[in-house]
Amino acid sequence: METIINSQLPAFSVQAYHNGTFKSVTEKDVLGKWGIFFFYPADFTFVCPTELGDMADQYAKFQAMGVEIYAVSTDSHFVHKAWHDASETIRKIQYPMLADSTFALSRAFGVLIEEEGRAYRGTFIVNPEGKIKVAEIHDNGIGRNAAELLRITEAAQFVASHPNEVCPAKWKKGEATLKPSIDLVGKI
Repeated sequence: METIINSQLPAFSVQAYHNGTFKSVTEKDVLGKWGIFFFYPADFTFVCPTELGDMADQYAKFQAMGVEIYAVSTDSHFVHKAWHDASETIRKIQYPMLADSTFALSRAFGVLIEEEGRAYRGTFIVNPEGKIKVAEIHDNGIGRNAAELLRITEAAQFVASHPNEVCPAKWKKGEATLKPSIDLVGKI
């Protein structure tokens, strides 16, 4: 398998439900800021609303970091609106819900389950230049943690702005980083 890390965000155009309206979203809307593509299997399911609600609870923190969240499923934008109207948890969402009804995004990111027409739980952090810096894919029974994604995004942003430093395990913003050199080999 070929890695998706450091590959360019694919060209795309999809419909989205966002803040009470339908709109088109393209790769051009993502460029120039950090973005997170948050794939999930389907609307009106079980684990999905817990994850999307968790992301909604952390959304202000992501926005303060200059990060936009894009929730993506293979459902249509009409289904996204219906789910938003029917679910108290989903009503909290202020980030765009992308409709990948042609499966183009799910295929491009390598998360499409072809025989089911839905996606695995895939999380991808994209830098302002449109390069994928983090890729994480879960089987559909395993939910994600928005607080951990926030930490990973902070690390990705730190490394991008400090190219001679790296973030060790469990690194949190403000903690010590490492400066790779021969002097560190065998000392950690």
